[in-house]
Amino acid sequence: MQIRYDHKQIRYYFNLAKAIDISIPLHCNVKAFNAPDFKSEPVKSGQFTGLVSQGSPVNFLNLSINPHGNGTHTECLGHITTETISINDCLKKFHFPCLLISVSPNQLASGDSVISLKNISLFKKQFEAYRPEACVVRTLPNDISKKNKDYSNTNPPYFLPETIQCLNNQGIQHLLCDLPSIDREMDEGKLLAHKQFWQYPKNPQLHKTITEMVFVPNIISDGFYLLNLQIISLNTDASPSKPILFSPVL
Repeated sequence: MQIRYDHKQIRYYFNLAKAIDISIPLHCNVKAFNAPDFKSEPVKSGQFTGLVSQGSPVNFLNLSINPHGNGTHTECLGHITTETISINDCLKKFHFPCLLISVSPNQLASGDSVISLKNISLFKKQFEAYRPEACVVRTLPNDISKKNKDYSNTNPPYFLPETIQCLNNQGIQHLLCDLPSIDREMDEGKLLAHKQFWQYPKNPQLHKTITEMVFVPNIISDGFYLLNLQIISLNTDASPSKPILFSPVL
């Protein structure tokens, strides 16, 4: 099915039959921050075991998930506030004009790898041309190992606060990346990039979201897409999510 999408007085068409799923399935066990592995276990009660292979009429499973530590997830401002704020209450729109960009993190003198202002400035013309509401940042090198990696205690690349502010200035409401966090793994709880993105605490942006640990295959080109951001209806600060891209019909 083809749809029409009007954005900033420009008309685009997208084929909904050609979806590009950039989420990582939970069974891949990509994880971070020393979170326990995702688990799927049958309910056991008396003589009952919830597996068809063991005589049950249905598969009846308990799932154990840490949204922030297991796979692709979308989080809201409630991730860093004392108040209980739910992703289910914050994310009310689910389709956004989106720019996919690929960056090679820069290395600081400390040895840290960061997504810098220079990385984002390379795409200034694309941001100005498309004026996206969402941005997917794919880091290079990019290989399939990202789908099964344990990022714990590896100090992965992260965003500098000034880079986040640049994205804010470009009007980005929904930031997606293939990293376990937009902040440094061990940063003494400063969470400078998260706070910069959500403008917390001075001007909290409840509608904005951050999605981490996506995976964008190399065959998917940088450029303009329509993003469908899907979450579970959980009243928590984060949810496992399924971001889908649709490329424009030329």
